[in-house]
Amino acid sequence: MKVTSAVFVLLVGGLLFAPTASGVVDTRGVDEVIKKSVLSPQDLAVIDAFVLDAVEEIVRTDDFTQIATARTTLLSRQNPQQAQYAQQFQDSTAKYIPAALQEAQGMGDSVRRFRVTTNLLILVDGLKDPRLVDIAVRAISQDNNGVRYWAVRTATDPSLWTKLSQNQAASAQLAERIMAECTRVTENSSSEVINLMVDFAGRLNTPAAETLLLRAADERIKRYGAWDPGYELADGALLKLLSNRLTAGGTANPEVAKRFAQLYSFVVQRYIKGQQRNLLTDASRSYLMSVIAEVEDKCLSKLLGVRQPTLTRAVQEANLDTLQAEHDKLLGGTGQAGALVSKLNINYGTTGSSRPTPLPLPDPPALVTPASAPVAAQPPVGPSPAPTSPADMPPAGAPPAPKP
Repeated sequence: MKVTSAVFVLLVGGLLFAPTASGVVDTRGVDEVIKKSVLSPQDLAVIDAFVLDAVEEIVRTDDFTQIATARTTLLSRQNPQQAQYAQQFQDSTAKYIPAALQEAQGMGDSVRRFRVTTNLLILVDGLKDPRLVDIAVRAISQDNNGVRYWAVRTATDPSLWTKLSQNQAASAQLAERIMAECTRVTENSSSEVINLMVDFAGRLNTPAAETLLLRAADERIKRYGAWDPGYELADGALLKLLSNRLTAGGTANPEVAKRFAQLYSFVVQRYIKGQQRNLLTDASRSYLMSVIAEVEDKCLSKLLGVRQPTLTRAVQEANLDTLQAEHDKLLGGTGQAGALVSKLNINYGTTGSSRPTPLPLPDPPALVTPASAPVAAQPPVGPSPAPTSPADMPPAGAPPAPKP
C-alpha cells in the first residue's frame, strides 16, 4: 500500500491497515534509496511506504512464514550510516508499529493474535528504538507467556538501555515501572520469563530490584516444591545475584539470606530425590549438577570465607548420602543449623516463628498418598501460551521461549 492510500484509509475508514492481498514486501524502491547519500522528499516517502508495507504484511497475512519474512525484510533495511534515511525509518516504525499492535489486540483468533503480537515485539526488539520501549512495557501484563517473554526481553535489552541511560532520571523511572510490572506478574510467568526479569533486576541496586529478586526466589521455591521448576539452569543466576547482595558489605538482609539458602537447598534436594527415584530427565540432571557446582564455587566460598567443593565432589562421585550430609552441614538438617545458617543468622521460619533448617522438599505429587501428604499438589502455574515457531525462538545460548 502506498502512503497516499494509507492516508485515504485514515481519513475515510478511521483505520490504519486496510485489507489488502498478502504477498512479498516490495523492496525495489527502498533498495534504490538506500544507495543515495542525499535524500529528497520523494525518497523519504519511499522509505515511509516501505515501512508501512512491511508492517501491514505482518498484520494482514495469515501465513506465518510471510510474517517472519516481512519482519526480517524490514529489519534488514535499516541504514544507520545515512542520517536522513535512519531518521525517516525510525519515524515511520514509531508511527506504524504501535498502531499495528493495537489492531493485533483486537483480533478474535487467539493464535493469529499471538503470532502478530509476538512478531511485532521481535521487530521492536531488533529496532532498539527508545521511543518504542513503552510498547514492550505495556505488553508485560499480557497473559500469554510467549508474548510476555518477548515483552520483557525487549523492554530490558542491554543495548536499548545503553541509550535509555543517557537520561538517568527518565531511565530510573522507567526501570521502576518495569520492575513493578514484572513483580506483579511473576507468579504467572514461565521460568524463562522469570530468568529475564532476574537478569534485569541484577543490573540495578535499588529496593525495587531487590523486591523483584525476592519475589522471583519465592516463585522458584514454590515451583520446586510442586516439582515443576522448569528451566533449572537459570536458578544459578538468581542464586548468584542473591549471594552478591549478601557479600556487598554491611549487614546481610535476612530475607535475602533466607531465600538464597532455601532455594539452593531445594536445588540440592531435587537432585537427591530425583536421582533416588529416577525422576529426572537428562537435561534436568545436568542443569542441577551445574547449579550445585557453580553456586558452591562462586557463592558459598565467598559467604563462608573458605573454598570447600564438598557438594560438587559428592555429585561427581554420585554419592547421594554424602551429598545429603554435606547439604545438612552447610544449610542445616536433622534439627541442627548448618554453617551458612550460623554465619548469616538465617531463619527459615515464617514471620514470628523460628526454624534452623530448610523446608524439606515434598515428595512428587504422583507419589504422594493422602495419608502422607495433607497438602494437595499445586496446579500448573500460568496459562499455556499459543504455539510458537522456530522463527520466534531466542538466539543460540538462551533458554527457549515458552512452549505449550
